Amino acid sequence: MTCSFTKPLGLIAAMSVAVALSTSGAFADSGGATFSQGDKFSEKDGASLFANVCAACHLDKGQGAVGAGHYPALAKNENLESGGYPVTVVLHGLNGMPPVGQMMSDDQVAAVVNYVRTNFGNNYKDAVTAQDVKDAR
Repeated sequence: MTCSFTKPLGLIAAMSVAVALSTSGAFADSGGATFSQGDKFSEKDGASLFANVCAACHLDKGQGAVGAGHYPALAKNENLESGGYPVTVVLHGLNGMPPVGQMMSDDQVAAVVNYVRTNFGNNYKDAVTAQDVKDAR
């Protein structure tokens, strides 16, 4: 004869272990990642913003990636010729890209857009201003 409490007690024991592990502080080390406070990024210059926000998907040289998703290359990208386009994408998102500009000031958005437009084989010198970003919000 099987006790009807065997399976529920096993489930309760497993859940107790899971809760104990999740509250014990046994989490992976961040490996020196830079964390921002609150819901805003703390980086100020375009290179730092790119490295800490954009490079995770677009990769370190802006080469883009294909795999679990499609992350377009920013390197030698003619779509960046008009500064308004990347500002709009950063602020409002596009396809799978989230609107990360909501977590940036106008100065930060302008900085990262200008960085991408003048690096990775891009040579668009007409800088985007914080006022341009404010107007696009």
